Amino acid sequence: MDRKKVLIIGGVACGAKTAARLARLAPHFDITVLERGEHLSFAGCGFPYFVGDVVKEYKDLVCTPLGIIRDANFFRTVKNVTVHTGCLATKIDREKKCVTASDSATGEERAFPYDDLVLATGASPIRPPIPGNDLNGVFTLWTMPDALAMKSALSSGNIKSAVVIGAGLIGMEVVEALADRGVKVSVVDFLPTPLPALVGADFGLRAMKAVKAKGVDFYGGEKVTEIIGEGGVVSQVKTDKRTLPADMVLLAVGIRPNTSMAREAGLELAPNGTIVVDDHMRTSDPSIYAGGDCVVSKHIITGKQVWQPMGSTANREGRVIADNIAGYPTTFAGVLGTGILKLFDLTIGKTGLNEAQAKEAGFDPVSIVVEEQDRPHFMPGMGDLTIRLVADRTSRRLLGAQLMGTGVVDKRLDSLVSAISAGMTVDLLADGDYAYAPPFATALDPNTHAANALKNKMDGLVKTYQASELQERMLASDPPLLLDVRTPAELDMQGRLPYEFVNIPLGKLRERLGELPKDREIVTFCKISVRGWDAIAALRSAGFENVALLEGGVMAWPYELVK
Repeated sequence: MDRKKVLIIGGVACGAKTAARLARLAPHFDITVLERGEHLSFAGCGFPYFVGDVVKEYKDLVCTPLGIIRDANFFRTVKNVTVHTGCLATKIDREKKCVTASDSATGEERAFPYDDLVLATGASPIRPPIPGNDLNGVFTLWTMPDALAMKSALSSGNIKSAVVIGAGLIGMEVVEALADRGVKVSVVDFLPTPLPALVGADFGLRAMKAVKAKGVDFYGGEKVTEIIGEGGVVSQVKTDKRTLPADMVLLAVGIRPNTSMAREAGLELAPNGTIVVDDHMRTSDPSIYAGGDCVVSKHIITGKQVWQPMGSTANREGRVIADNIAGYPTTFAGVLGTGILKLFDLTIGKTGLNEAQAKEAGFDPVSIVVEEQDRPHFMPGMGDLTIRLVADRTSRRLLGAQLMGTGVVDKRLDSLVSAISAGMTVDLLADGDYAYAPPFATALDPNTHAANALKNKMDGLVKTYQASELQERMLASDPPLLLDVRTPAELDMQGRLPYEFVNIPLGKLRERLGELPKDREIVTFCKISVRGWDAIAALRSAGFENVALLEGGVMAWPYELVK
């Protein structure tokens, strides 16, 4: 029986998954893992919740569900995998099929031969060249020592204020963690709204409102120019517009792939420095595989190379690598750019392409924004959902989605991932046989409502405006007449659009149609614009032709409302 030597560089997500899967498929293989850190197979995505004290003990991030620590002894006794921690791989000799590595403590070098090599070297946080970025109290959050240091600082009781530089996924997750621990948090980002890689500006504006309601200050469109300290400890953060107090700073401006060793070995790299792999996760050297945050992936819709550094992607790729090394030809289908996060009371997620990305890929995108409830109004715990669906006008194929709300977002997002991956049309989505019972969903699931609304728009049954489009129309020389069909009490409670409008409750509309002009475009809306659609029917029955609907109503309006 062939006792193949498999060497894996990196023992966290992709590397650990490759080793565990391969140990099951080919238990006779000689499997060795080199990990430069001291911790293996840790749940890095849990770091914000560890810092926020939702996860109490660090060992919970490195143990099995039964509480067994996934250390070198565990891999040896349970998986029959040899692991060297504190072992930094420094050079690949492709001709000799050998990797040189050094002991991090002693500096002693050692050679590790291989038949198949797996690069799971991950990525490292970017530490921007801001003066003062090396002060005590300035953190990144990428490794277990990072997480332990941040939590220790917070547990000291000396952290009263913090500045998070960067409003991406990690930054915003830590915002909640810090705020929940009673820290006054400010967020600074060069872009105007948070989560720009996840959702559009309208959803970002609503996320910004949500964090401000929790006492978090958000400063978008600002550049950090200096981190100021006293006695070697951070005390302030200076931007090009203001100075903020800071007992702690988190640098969360992005990551870069760890691929210098791959570059020196002559492996093919993508323009962004990630390793190029084929569908089997092989690099340009057929004896070397790579996966996780250090590689480029294929986008399922466009077929183009994209970078999706996610723990979920790394684990999927590790499984594919193990299958191929063991002799079971398996391909990696690719990614959709799916992401999700919890932000206080909100869940925010996305998958696939947004309108701009779809247009750049050669599609003719059509999108809709709908506001729905995740279950019937009479059920306890009912929450709100905003769904943006994107489809191709010609083929009607689903291309992407963005979701946010206080309701159950994740299951709708995951069902849309499946639909988009399968190449479904908006028509098939609308006809999906979703599970229904009042504790779980409305009779027509929110995804069904969203698909039906998009069908109406694509079929020309209704003209609609998204919030940004209506805002632009209201600044034109011939703005439409806004018709708000809510009750006066709703206007007082929910707020009003910041434009001149006519308020006629839907129940009074048919008897008051004579008050409205037929020679001007009328845009109808209500709380979520379901009654707005009924108002359009009433207007059309009376001969009004130039009518349109505000998508999502007041609930989906991201700009300021007049109270």
